[in-house]
Amino acid sequence: MELRIPDRSLVVLVGAAGSGKSTFARRAFSPTRVLSSDAFRAMVADDPADQDATADAFELLHSVARKRVAAGRLTVVDATNVERKARAPLVQLAKEHDVRPVAVVLALPEQVCLERAAARTDRVVDPDVVRRQVELLRTSVNGLAGEGFRTVHVLRTPEEVDAAEVVVEPLRNDRRDATGPFDVIGDVHGCRAELEELLRRLGWVLRRDERGRATGAHHPEGRTAVFLGDLVDRGPDTPGVLRLAMGMVEAGTALAVRGNHEDKLVRALDGRRVAVRHGLGESLAQLAAEPAEFRHRVREFCDALVPHYLLDGGRLVVAHAGLPERHHGKESGRVRSFALYGDTTGEVDEFGLPVRLPWARDYGGRATVLYGHTPTPEAVWVNNTMCLDTGCVFGGTLTALRYPEREVVWVLAQRVWSEPTRPLDHSR
Repeated sequence: MELRIPDRSLVVLVGAAGSGKSTFARRAFSPTRVLSSDAFRAMVADDPADQDATADAFELLHSVARKRVAAGRLTVVDATNVERKARAPLVQLAKEHDVRPVAVVLALPEQVCLERAAARTDRVVDPDVVRRQVELLRTSVNGLAGEGFRTVHVLRTPEEVDAAEVVVEPLRNDRRDATGPFDVIGDVHGCRAELEELLRRLGWVLRRDERGRATGAHHPEGRTAVFLGDLVDRGPDTPGVLRLAMGMVEAGTALAVRGNHEDKLVRALDGRRVAVRHGLGESLAQLAAEPAEFRHRVREFCDALVPHYLLDGGRLVVAHAGLPERHHGKESGRVRSFALYGDTTGEVDEFGLPVRLPWARDYGGRATVLYGHTPTPEAVWVNNTMCLDTGCVFGGTLTALRYPEREVVWVLAQRVWSEPTRPLDHSR
């Protein structure tokens, strides 16, 4: 039995005394990852069984857990945690630091817990305490997802516990193993001809089908393209852009992150109610002329896109709207929202568009961050970040950055394909 756990998680072990949590923790996790309530009691009172030290022990345990999850390190809390009031601050801690709260529950039969607790030589546990803990767990185990745990693993017999194997795996956004070199491309917005020209200028060789349509590309030097989202909407050929980008991603020659326009397109293709504006109508009309099989591929491709990637050993982060360092490599609704939409105030400007805060001006992270989303007349460096959306669909340019060379490459738009709702931001 494999228990799959993301490496950026706060794992909460849940089980009555005698269920074998500490034994399981020692077998399944490295010692530095496990924060044991008994160990913290020993730290503050020289006695792991001193219940009078419990409050101080948990205060210290939570403090250490906070430091670890803030750094994105897998952390395991070894305590009974059978009461919701014990679990709630741990779930909240995980949410505050955008890591996944995971519950591993050892829901063993009461008799097994009683026999094991009675056999302990380090301290005596009252049988009535064990019975109460078993009952508390029995009544709460089915509600753990409702408490906020993103993943819940339940082991109900000693055999299941013995057979369980923890598999710690990276999040989908963790591609630190991908070292490039990369050609990172800004918002395309349906400008297929300009995308093909930019790829050729970057040295890519296009692959075409029997109808002459570009369905993929490879680079003779083994480079990887990275699309920064918003492949769709506004421009003249969203299907053509998607056909090319999807072929590259499927062939392993490109990566792509999710943009807010892909996010909205998925909802529209699912038949959900969305406002058909900002170019969505053009995409839907263009896709309606394509076969149903292609529309299905588009929906699956866009829905599978992650909001950001951590690349090149963590030295490069790509996200549609950018990302501050505290969110790098993490996964939560808050991280997703920032990566798709940026840092907004909740207000709209005189053009009816969201007011965005200039997060890049305050960026001091170690990783280079490349992003798009907010059209700018020229790609310039701001605190080791660069916006590569240079408004191609609005008559500007389509821009790429060669990484790690830090060379900017661009092509002019063939024409103004869509009038911008507001003038391009010249303050960046």
